[in-house]
Amino acid sequence: MNRIDRLSAILIQLQGKKVVRAAEIAERFDISLRTVYRDVRALQEAGVPVGAEAGTGYYLVEGYHLPPVMFSREEAAALLTGEKLMANLSDHSNRKEFSNAMQKIKAVLRGSEKDFLESLEDNIAVVSRRPPVGEEFPNRFLSDIQYSLGKQQILQLDYFALHNETLTKREVEPIGIIYMSNNWYLIAWCRLRHGYRNFRMDRIKNVSVSAESYDKTRHITLKEYIDKYGEYETQAYEVKVRFPAALSRRIGDQKFYYGLVDERTVGECTEMTFMAPCLEWFGRWLLLWGSAPEILAPVELTEKMQLLAMEIKQHYLEPRSRS
Repeated sequence: MNRIDRLSAILIQLQGKKVVRAAEIAERFDISLRTVYRDVRALQEAGVPVGAEAGTGYYLVEGYHLPPVMFSREEAAALLTGEKLMANLSDHSNRKEFSNAMQKIKAVLRGSEKDFLESLEDNIAVVSRRPPVGEEFPNRFLSDIQYSLGKQQILQLDYFALHNETLTKREVEPIGIIYMSNNWYLIAWCRLRHGYRNFRMDRIKNVSVSAESYDKTRHITLKEYIDKYGEYETQAYEVKVRFPAALSRRIGDQKFYYGLVDERTVGECTEMTFMAPCLEWFGRWLLLWGSAPEILAPVELTEKMQLLAMEIKQHYLEPRSRS
């Protein structure tokens, strides 16, 4: 990138954030801090009102705006790809907002770029095996959650916990959102449980943003949460199970909630592949189907099922005290 293009890009970066640290600029453009200082000075000498806070970073003086930004063909293609991803990997609220934003972006494109996007649009697809969302879980709260994060306001949730199939009311202080294992999760301090919890967004039945605010400095950051709990939260076992065809029809949509990523017909059976974050949790669900399922992998799941079966056997063989 030549210096003129870099100065323009730095100016756009400054407009996109309240304060930008010199180290952020250096990292983005792979330049030294000394070069950053020279570039900022050049912008100031050209009449751009760039202010500086010692030890904090650079900012554009309030009221200064760049003229409308023009996108290159490559940037427009990247935005189109983002729109395709959003349509499949986001919820109803963000999907609508991103679509509105893309309409505004397309409005400022040159004619040739518009033609390019139109020819490209039908040739990009994102295929995602996701569970169908029923009316009881509307899956449209991502925008509300983002609002509460930005404003540091408490959220009130009606949340359905799958492990015990109960609906509870939660009051939470959000610290961030994560997309993992094909689902969006809200990470928050739960006032009911007095600890950090993750809430799968497609299991939230209702959300309201409280007028009450919270102090985010009392909590760990999202990065600290991921560093501390991320290995457990994101680890997933690839599980392969073969079900008789008649049983697979009875399972219905439950397979999606337990991490289905693939299924195929093998003779008279259906072979399903899951990504399961917890083998014990998955194994207890598998017990519902008795001896019909055949575990193909991993061997750890077979061992877990043996322990669970022994636990049940001992429970019913032990003499029960009479009341």
